[in-house]
Amino acid sequence: MFMILFLLVPVAEIAVFIQVGSRIGAGMTVLLVVVSAVVGVWLVRRQGLATATRVQAMVARGESPALGMLEGLALLAAGVLLVIPGFLTDSAAFVLLIPPLRRGIIRLYLRHIRVEGSVAHHPPGTDKPGRTPLEGKSRRVD
Repeated sequence: MFMILFLLVPVAEIAVFIQVGSRIGAGMTVLLVVVSAVVGVWLVRRQGLATATRVQAMVARGESPALGMLEGLALLAAGVLLVIPGFLTDSAAFVLLIPPLRRGIIRLYLRHIRVEGSVAHHPPGTDKPGRTPLEGKSRRVD
């Protein structure tokens, strides 16, 4: 899956560059990509600091910081997408920068993980279908 994306994304980005460049000109296309990257990096930095503060507050209250950490990971992904020049990657990054959309994506991801990792889908004692747990003796070493 990663290899397919690795090959298709640059081809799609080039096609979009050609389409946009033919409509607004090459100079404006490059300027638009640079401006979107600068604005995006600024937004990632700003939201990243807010997310880090929120995670620290969650830890201080004794709450699980898992959701905040996933938001931080989504912001990191947005930053990486913004560094890659192109309109498609910038669009995906800006979707991750909108807090309600980012949280919705995280909720969908968590729902998918829970379904895939559910004990109801796997035989007891296994972590994946068709796999048996490791067996053996263990001892505690202090």
